[in-house]
Amino acid sequence: MGKLDEKVAIITGSTRGIGKAIAKAFVQEGAKVVITSSNKDNVAAALDDFPGERAFGHVCDVSDYTEMEKLVATAVERFGRLDVFINNAGISDTFYNITNGDPQEWGRVIDINLKGTYYGTRAALNYFLETGHSGKIINMAGSGTDKKSNTPYISAYGSSKAAIARFTFAVAEEYKNTDVSIMLLHPGLVRTDMTSGAQSTPEMKRQQQTFRTIIDIFAQPPSVAASLAVKMVQEKGGCKTGDYLSALDRKRRKWLLFTYPFRKLLRKIDRKNY
Repeated sequence: MGKLDEKVAIITGSTRGIGKAIAKAFVQEGAKVVITSSNKDNVAAALDDFPGERAFGHVCDVSDYTEMEKLVATAVERFGRLDVFINNAGISDTFYNITNGDPQEWGRVIDINLKGTYYGTRAALNYFLETGHSGKIINMAGSGTDKKSNTPYISAYGSSKAAIARFTFAVAEEYKNTDVSIMLLHPGLVRTDMTSGAQSTPEMKRQQQTFRTIIDIFAQPPSVAASLAVKMVQEKGGCKTGDYLSALDRKRRKWLLFTYPFRKLLRKIDRKNY
């Protein structure tokens, strides 16, 4: 038996990276998952990696509340219920200072990351409250969430993650007397397209070596965050509303920093994207 037997989970932005790793971990623990992306080709490709009876794909723009409501309705229609909603979809702004960056791009990051999290939380809450179901909602933290985590040159991303944290704790307090658990997960630093530095701006070029070293030290595979997501929603030993788990907490950061010279010497640093 798995830790999540027959639970049904929606994971936004789950065709690759952290979202896909969480979806795979959930399926391995017995759950059924709804894979989502705004790109239908990405959804179709991702579904090939999941057993057909345990995964369903749905194309959804998280910045559109109507589509998020439809996502919840479709999941319930397909699997008969919904137990977990994970607001994972996210993008980052190009590595620029704000006077050189595109204002429309800045706003798009807020639309996807912050508004998308609000829309997903609201749509899932409405379902859980109307049905009396004891559901769980996980929102995703990131660089910018913690007090000392500054995000120069990606101010939209950092601002969105700081706001998501405040939003999550506010809503957890609002609904603390219900059976819905609203929690925050920091996936740590993962080598995805978002952190690959593919967009080579002047600011990125100036700081490229420092950026690469930081990733070499602290990056972890998405399976670390996925295991925490499983822990947060499992029935036994799970987390409660308002909890915050991080794949890069103080203890883990110290360990990664301590082991870095040895991993570098032994060529044990994994530099592939997920």
